Amino acid sequence: MRRRVTHSMPPEKAEVFWSLEGWARSSLLPLLKPVEECWQPTDFLPDSSSEMFEHQVHELRARAAGLPDEYFVVLVGNMIAEEALPTYQTMINTLDGVCDETGASACPWTVWTRTWTAEENRHGDILGKYMYLSGHVDMSMVEKTVQYLIGSGMVRVN
Repeated sequence: MRRRVTHSMPPEKAEVFWSLEGWARSSLLPLLKPVEECWQPTDFLPDSSSEMFEHQVHELRARAAGLPDEYFVVLVGNMIAEEALPTYQTMINTLDGVCDETGASACPWTVWTRTWTAEENRHGDILGKYMYLSGHVDMSMVEKTVQYLIGSGMVRVN
């Protein structure tokens, strides 16, 4: 017999979320930047359409050659966490006080978590591209780790 795992909160905790929806809509959501005003990973990486691309990659690799291996370990760990954000978003948005059943709810909490996930996704993108271009990381193993992590989902332990 399979045990049903739910992502509910006690009613008093869900009530806190519901009572703060107006505040979140008026005070939290205005803090979100429009996409067109946000930096993008390609703003900080060699331009692959440029004739200088190979030279820029060579320079990036020369700079990365001086970094200790420990830096790359930290970058890999960070990238893996960033890439798994859709799993965290799903977990957060299924809580009773948030409840994004369609994936497109206008509830301010779900708007916030979707936008937060999009923001953090850029961090994973730039880290992955930087590490790939640096030539210091076995990206195939990192990508498999991310796939295993996302594929395994999250199990909430009470």
